[in-house]
Amino acid sequence: MPISKEKANPKESPSFILASGSPRRKELLSDLLSEFSIRSSSAVELKSHPGGPLALVRENARLKAREIADQYPKSWVLGADTLVWLENRIYGKPKNLEEAHSMLSELSGKPHLVSTGLCLIHRDLDYDKTKVETTRVTFLPFGEKEREEYFRYVDPLDKAGAYAMQTRADLIIESFEGSKSNVIGLPKALVKDWLEEFAII
Repeated sequence: MPISKEKANPKESPSFILASGSPRRKELLSDLLSEFSIRSSSAVELKSHPGGPLALVRENARLKAREIADQYPKSWVLGADTLVWLENRIYGKPKNLEEAHSMLSELSGKPHLVSTGLCLIHRDLDYDKTKVETTRVTFLPFGEKEREEYFRYVDPLDKAGAYAMQTRADLIIESFEGSKSNVIGLPKALVKDWLEEFAII
């Protein structure tokens, strides 16, 4: 049952919570919302899903958002999860530099997909929906020398797929199709449309 804007937005604006401690998501959401709170979710993320990468990223976003929404039933809560994948193989955050080199080596010269799952919840309004945005990224062909140069600028250990779109992308990325902010961690256009639907922004 759709929620009316009047019901979803009483005169006193509902609080909005980003269920993520990612500084990149915080920065991106700040472009859309002037005020919001941050509560890092401690939900245990799934490593795989029988429905594949898109189902996995959607479910992990839901797990994060629901954990925080249960604590703040009167707030809007946005959960997000981003993953890099190629032919159903998922590239998460590398455990060490050796694995980071291995990931970029496998992705070198190839197109791959970056998907962000989003879950928006308001417990008191009985609203709980998910969406997914996917961007196609094509890497330049590169070898160990280029990888080492790239890692001088980027710490790959806290990045899915061992790279960051926002830092020295010219060294590894040939092209992309879709949302750039989605690759960074939050598809701004999709989030903007969603929040406007309920006059949150």
